[in-house]
Amino acid sequence: MTAVKIRLGTINDVKDFVNAVTLCDYEVDLVSGRYAIDAKSIMGIFSLDLSRPVDMIIHTDECGELLAKIDRFVEK
Repeated sequence: MTAVKIRLGTINDVKDFVNAVTLCDYEVDLVSGRYAIDAKSIMGIFSLDLSRPVDMIIHTDECGELLAKIDRFVEK
């Protein structure tokens, strides 16, 4: 399992993020406070408070390709 913080600032960011995550065969969740949603759900993402970074939980250790695709969203 891998965890990183991401920031999705615009509608296009959310769309690009979901397009990248949807291609994964493994589960990816976004956690904000006590809410956890499927990162492949665009409607679920819009239910979160996106004004601050959210935690992304990737349910595999083999996620280098995904992290490279979404690098611009990862909080550094």
